[in-house]
Formats: sequence, structure tokens, C-alpha cells
Amino acid sequence: MLEIRPNCECCDKDLPPDSNVAMICSFECTFCSSCAENVLGGHCHTCNGKLVSRPTRAKELLDAAPASVKRVLKSGGCINA
Repeated sequence: MLEIRPNCECCDKDLPPDSNVAMICSFECTFCSSCAENVLGGHCHTCNGKLVSRPTRAKELLDAAPASVKRVLKSGGCINA
């Protein structure tokens, strides 16, 4: 099950579970679509894998399978990624 992380690791933008602008890699590194495209060039800075749209989780499933509340932020953002 995906963690559904709550923020962009670059700019710390909130990315709620139903966000249609969240992007992830195979390691679940999470970015907003703006950082994914404009800063990272569509590839994760950790694994160099392609960033794809993160699936959404239906609100009725969040009680049984809540999204993560742990914020992950790359030190200094992704400027030098």
C-alpha cells in the first residue's frame, strides 16, 4: 500500500491524498508536478527513475488506510538535484 506522503519533497507544497498534481517514483519519493517537471526534469533525484502521477485514495478508504502524516523534505530543496 502506498504511503501517500503529504508534501512535495522539493518545495514542501501540501499534497493531500486526493491531489491530482502529486508525482511519485518507484521508491515513493513525492513531488508536486511543477517541481517534478521544472526542477527535476521528470526524474527522481534519488533513484533517477521516471516520475509518474500518484494514484489517489478514495476518502471513504482513508479511515481504514490513512495517508502518511510524516513530511519528507530534501535539505535545501531540490535546487541542486
